[in-house]
Amino acid sequence: MTDGAAPRLSVLLPCRDAHETIEEAIDSVLAQRGVALEVITVDDGSSDGSTALLRALAARHRALRVLRTDGVGIASALALAAREARADLLARMDADDVSLPERFARQVEHLDGAPRLGALGTRVSAFPEGDVQGGLRRYVRWQNGLLDAAAHRAQLFVESPLCHPSVVLRRAAYEAVGGYRSGPFPEDYDLWLRLDAAGYGLAKLDATLLRWRHHATRATLTDPRYARARFTELKAAHLARRVRGLGRPLDLWGAGQTGKRLARELERHGARVQRFIDIDPRKIGRSARGAPIVAPDALGAAGERTLVVAVGARGARDLVRGELDERGHVEGRDYLCAA
Repeated sequence: MTDGAAPRLSVLLPCRDAHETIEEAIDSVLAQRGVALEVITVDDGSSDGSTALLRALAARHRALRVLRTDGVGIASALALAAREARADLLARMDADDVSLPERFARQVEHLDGAPRLGALGTRVSAFPEGDVQGGLRRYVRWQNGLLDAAAHRAQLFVESPLCHPSVVLRRAAYEAVGGYRSGPFPEDYDLWLRLDAAGYGLAKLDATLLRWRHHATRATLTDPRYARARFTELKAAHLARRVRGLGRPLDLWGAGQTGKRLARELERHGARVQRFIDIDPRKIGRSARGAPIVAPDALGAAGERTLVVAVGARGARDLVRGELDERGHVEGRDYLCAA
């Protein structure tokens, strides 16, 4: 990129106390092939030497700009970087991850041919291997399995379907929904939900183009904004809007804690569960939150009612999905999965 020339892509890279990893992350961005870009780093109150390192890197690389804040948090830091960005595409990157050399060029090419997409991610590989266990491994596998916009929309209420630092945002879509918001909730999931509500698609390239670093102090593991309860509260308003729009009585499959917790949040947004569906004979015939608990045989024909599947046991969602599909219920039209 030459001085004064508008970049095709602006990379938003917030950091705080990332001295050990920030240079590798920036180097991986500057090594990108086939796209003119700028990198806007926001040093959000670092005290570990990151500030001096970023200034030294900026002195060597004219595509790198460094902004400084006093610890405003990731959402506000990202919003600042977006305001300063000059490109029509806004790419995300974290200070401890690594982008593969062809990542941004491939995302730009795909977005050029898909004007209704608001955000495009990539598959990711989580590392170091020893820190990627159990639930995290399952989450990465689930997320990597979602590719087209239909799959992301169908699974949007299960979990956040995109790895945030893998995403490129279309600036017009980002601005149309109000950009990043600060609050007691995960800022990326909040943005995906608002993009979906506004009719913008979310999708993912069928390629692993980001190495996603994990460690015990990562914000997603330690910050209360990323607790499961915050995800449930956030998604409920959008899920309630979706089911109200279908205009049918609402059933919820799952009378356990996961289902009842979600039902409570849905009620707060004007979507009251009329019946709970469950396979546990000890629950059938009883009630939950004032609604009867019935067996799957009471479901009725596809299209009569709207069903939300909210089961907590591992593997149960796929079993329920299989049974509903056999009965002729179509995901996204007759039922939605949530967690």
